[in-house]
Amino acid sequence: MAIQTVGKFKLNQQGGYVCRTEFVYLDQNGQLQSSSQTGNELLGQSYTTDPGSLGVPDGSTLWMKIWVMAGHDNQAQQAFTYQAGNSSIADYTCSGTTLSNHLALDGVSS
Repeated sequence: MAIQTVGKFKLNQQGGYVCRTEFVYLDQNGQLQSSSQTGNELLGQSYTTDPGSLGVPDGSTLWMKIWVMAGHDNQAQQAFTYQAGNSSIADYTCSGTTLSNHLALDGVSS
């Protein structure tokens, strides 16, 4: 299955914790790198992030990750290709608690 191309990621924050979005991506040498993080993302809110705003290079293969305050971080399993300006958005929902949280891909919208 081909890797889908997206320009942004949306997080529907339904977890009982404070989290931040970041990305893990492959650099030009095939090494995994971590992006910067967003600000705090709160329960009941939705946040849309352009990976380029956190330092992810255009054309990178990447995975969404949430940093969970005082809890376990969670990295998505689905890889995407980031293309700046692309209208497609990968929609995720996070849920659960600090020590038992979940990050699920809801789909890709445009």
